[in-house]
Amino acid sequence: MDEQQIVKALAALAQTARLQLFRTLVVAGPLGLTPSALAQALGVPASTLSFHLKELFNAGLVSQERDGRNLIYRAAFAQMNDLLAYLTANCCQGEACLMTAAAPACANC
Repeated sequence: MDEQQIVKALAALAQTARLQLFRTLVVAGPLGLTPSALAQALGVPASTLSFHLKELFNAGLVSQERDGRNLIYRAAFAQMNDLLAYLTANCCQGEACLMTAAAPACANC
């Protein structure tokens, strides 16, 4: 991902409803969810949900696939991993980061 794509992805996630929506799709995994299932899970009106899905889609964070009469939305895991890799590149001054439940991801951070 280039910096412009990174900024677009972070901007898309910098809104509460879109962050919750993306996290819900991450939990759903590769099966994804329909807009009606997402609306029900998040308690978001369909028109609002459509706007937020469009923003996440345009940022490359979700994919959309037609399955008969339904649309299925999925988290774009490759893009998510690229974003995380960009954010953590050169972490800990190039040393391996050890992640534990009790400590931050980076002992030097």
